[in-house]
Amino acid sequence: MHWPDPPFEVPDEVHATWRSQVAERAQARHQWLARFEAYRCARPDLAAEFERVTSGRLPEGWHHSLPCYKPGGERVSTRVAAGHALRALAEHVPELVGGAADVESSTETGLDGGASMGRGRWRARNFHFGVREHAMGAIVNGMAAHGGLRPFGATFFCFSDYMRPALRLSAIMGLPCTWVFTHDSIGLGEDGTTHQPVEQLASLRAMPGLTVIRPADANEAAQAWALALRRDGPTALVLSRQSLPVLDPAIVDVRGAVIAPGDDVVIIATGSEVEVALGARDLLAKEGTGARVVSLASLELFFERAQAERDQVLPPGLPRVVVEAASPFGWSVLAEEVVGLEGFGRSGRGPDLYRLFGLTPEAVAAAARRAMASSAVRQR
Repeated sequence: MHWPDPPFEVPDEVHATWRSQVAERAQARHQWLARFEAYRCARPDLAAEFERVTSGRLPEGWHHSLPCYKPGGERVSTRVAAGHALRALAEHVPELVGGAADVESSTETGLDGGASMGRGRWRARNFHFGVREHAMGAIVNGMAAHGGLRPFGATFFCFSDYMRPALRLSAIMGLPCTWVFTHDSIGLGEDGTTHQPVEQLASLRAMPGLTVIRPADANEAAQAWALALRRDGPTALVLSRQSLPVLDPAIVDVRGAVIAPGDDVVIIATGSEVEVALGARDLLAKEGTGARVVSLASLELFFERAQAERDQVLPPGLPRVVVEAASPFGWSVLAEEVVGLEGFGRSGRGPDLYRLFGLTPEAVAAAARRAMASSAVRQR
């Protein structure tokens, strides 16, 4: 390039050119502020809305239309419930925009009446990112960094690996992105090991600054979306393909909730395995053992709570078991026994795979017995 100057030295000509632009750009800023003041006088409503979205404030009553599901009825997958919550929120939060890496229908992330972003369609709210997860993550990060929008990106959970650098940057920068990851376990079924996440939950939980939420039912899924919009940093929603029973909306709490009481042993579960934990509780009840079932959808949110609140959910001294259809890595800080996946999945029906890998009420009940026996030995 025939550059004549030493490294790290700014030539006088370059510096002078740069300095000459300062006054010009300061004048442009003053002109913009004057135009905005005129706009505020002409359209105070739109000016106030502009200032609201650029400041990151949510509108009044934005969460009042969130769906609520009654227990005992139809089973609902958390991806479907989260989709309902997303569309309900989008009606009141116009800055909520996003899309999927070519799996919009599978991730339930299409916004009704939002049209598709394209040349000349700048009012559209649905983005078709294509099969390029990293680019999707980078684009969502850019929108969040610019401000004025609350963007989300969606794909299958296993493919979060392809967008890991963008995910990591959203955490480093504290960007208010929502990452929607569906097909969260071997429960997705016949697509096989390439689509079945195993190590991703532990990996994302290890990432500083990222809030990971794996809701257990439709009500936790709706609550998770609302909480994601309240967070200043990025949130990952990890959602099931398979349908799950609906829990009592009065007791669910993605920060950690007691789903069923018990004073002999605690069974901790996330997502679809809360149903497995409840099945184990029923088996143990026949033996006279009272098992407490806890849905711990988000470790980050749980550990943000005061110690007294955490102790109400997980009483000190009680033996604990965890069941999760993922790598058990990291759970040993909370429990003596972990029922999880030590290897990759297989291609087959979700219920068959759960039985094959021992993610069953019987296996969890056996782990609870071992935890209670170990606890009894330690107390002697």
